This record gives sequence, structure tokens and C-alpha cells, in this order.
Amino acid sequence: MLCIDRVRDDTPSCNTLLHFNNAGASIMPTPVYDAVLQHLALEQEIGGYEAHAANAQKVADFYTQFATLLNAKPNEIAFIENATRAWDMAFYALPLEPGDRILTHDSEYVSNYLALLQQAERRSLHIDLVPSDEHGQIDLTALQNQITDKTKLIALTHVPTQGGLVNPAEAVGKIAKDAGLMYLLDACQSVGQLPLDVETLQCDMLSGTGRKFLRGPRGTGFLYVREGLLPELDPPFVDLHSARWTRDDGFEFHPSAIKFENWESFYAGRVGLAKAAEYANDIGLPAIEERITHLSRRLRNDLQALPGISVHDLGQKQCGIVTFSKAGWDANDAAAALRKKKMNVSVSLQGSARLDFQRRGLNDILRASVHYFNTDDEVDRFLEAVDTL
Repeated sequence: MLCIDRVRDDTPSCNTLLHFNNAGASIMPTPVYDAVLQHLALEQEIGGYEAHAANAQKVADFYTQFATLLNAKPNEIAFIENATRAWDMAFYALPLEPGDRILTHDSEYVSNYLALLQQAERRSLHIDLVPSDEHGQIDLTALQNQITDKTKLIALTHVPTQGGLVNPAEAVGKIAKDAGLMYLLDACQSVGQLPLDVETLQCDMLSGTGRKFLRGPRGTGFLYVREGLLPELDPPFVDLHSARWTRDDGFEFHPSAIKFENWESFYAGRVGLAKAAEYANDIGLPAIEERITHLSRRLRNDLQALPGISVHDLGQKQCGIVTFSKAGWDANDAAAALRKKKMNVSVSLQGSARLDFQRRGLNDILRASVHYFNTDDEVDRFLEAVDTL
């Protein structure tokens, strides 16, 4: 249940800071912060291995909390150090062959697209860009029409980093399933602000981070892989945690998504990320989405009414990320000026969204991203600050 007073009490910096940079890194609520510190304190007190053993249940909670968050099974969840590496672990494990084709959209995140380019060169794969529809999201009709007998994968970013667009991931999942294609969904910006159900989305793999809308610690991420696909994937790395050395000349991968994990990892971060997922589950993602939608719609609409402001968000459905520019202001200079007023925003760089920004003729733009602990009063204060820059 969402109680604004409680979540703001759990976020003490709300008293001194206006934080509209949740798409970059949100602020950990006190229970998450405490979970990380308590595990670190235990490591200092009794040793790292011993702290892991003593906190074994809290470490294991990561799998059950994320299974609840995504409507998945615990054995389909892996802890990865960040969202990009989680996406990489899935993508580089796919059984793709020379000549295979990959469908994606020009809103794809820069790190993902770099991996697509690298593997296209290494393995003679082909990248097919699906155009946008009139709303700026992936065109579902064009997607269907571009599927060939050599198409093997659809790779899509659910919520691109550079705006409020929410791609129709569920409809893409239906197309992928009907065509017998693998479907890799980047949920880095959607997890924690939108309900995610892997059964409804019909995705085979889904990657995400802890530090953004989930409000977890930095250096944490996760990967979901559908149980039936696990045996077909060959992870790019292997160690004594992800596999067993079963004979002198052979080994066996762990049968679960643990096959994508490393033996050594940030256990305090894992405990904190489990607590962050629990915190979100306790509030409920529908309530979180409703709150974020209200605040972002207000911010987006009222920014458009200010002189010299251009709002750049696309999509039939939009989320908590609001991107804009102000005439006469460089985006980085404007972000720095707002930071001096104790107002955090970030900048979406052209280099992070090259295909999308070039198509729309955009340079670097401001990105304000609200969360459920923000308030209407903070929106009003932010609008006044932007207006008076």
C-alpha cells in the first residue's frame, strides 16, 4: 500500500533535496540502506564468507522477491552486477548463426546496440531496424512484415533511456511467440515503475538494474530467463558457481539461471536489492505506476505551457521520464544550474540514443524523472525553477 508520508519518512533526503533523477539513480529507502549496511557490518565483524552463511536466508530472498516482482519462478532469476551485463549475458549466450537476423527499434539503448553491432561483425549477423509508428513507438505492423525465415531474435528496450515512451512490449511478445522467435526485453527503466509480468509480456529473457526505479543499491542487477530456454543458452563466461567440473574433460552448467552468475559478487548489494524488491512488492506496482503517471503527466503538461520549453517525449503510453529543452540553454548547463538549487535531473546525451536523436534532430536534452515519493508541491517548485532559469 502506498502511503506518501511513510515513503517520504523512509527517504530522509526529501527534506533537503528535490530528486527528479530516478531514471539515473533513485534514492534508497531506509530499509534498503539498512539492509546493505547491516550485511557490510556483519562482514566486518565476522568475515565475508561467514556473513554470507549467517545471512543465507536474506541472500536467498533475492530469488523469491524477484520471482514475485516479475511473476516468474525463483530458478529463472539470476543476480548480475548491472543491467547491461545482465543483457549481455543473455544476448551473448544465444544460439545465433551466421546469416541470422535480429529485429530491433531505433530507440534501443546504446550499450545494447553496440553489442548488436559487435556480434553482427563477429558472427555475420544482420540487424534489421523496425520503424516507428505515428506515436514514435515500435511499429507493430512493420515488425510483423520484417520477419523472415532467417529472423531469430527480437531485442527491444521497454522504456528507452531518452524519454517517456513505453514501447508496446506485450504486443511485441505476442508477435514473437506466434512467429517462434526469441524475445529479449530490456526492462532497465521500466522495472520498479511499471508492473512487469513475464507471462503476460511473453518474453524469453528480461534484464534490469537495481539503482533506478527499484531504489536499490548501485552495482546490482538481475536477469530473468524462461525455464524452457535455459538449456539452449551457452553463457559467455563460466566459473565454479555457474557450473560444476564433473570430469577431467567436461563440466555441467547449473540447471537454473544461476548459470549466468559469478561466484564472487556484491552480497551486501544482493541483500539490499532483495529488500528493494520486497519494498516495491509491499507497496504494489499498480499503485506505484498510478502515482508516477499522475506526477509525470502534471510535469509534462505544465512544462509545455512554459515559454521557451519544448517537451520531447513520444509514445501512446508514457511513464515517469520527462525530457525537455529550454531555448537558449545548454542541457548540461541547465542541469548544473538546477543542481545548485538542490534539484537533481540528468541529461540524455545524443551519443546514448544516436539513431533516435538523429532522426528527430535532437541534441542533448534535459531528463526529469519522478517517483512515487515525489509530490505535487515538488512539481510546482521545479516548474518555477525551470521557468526562472
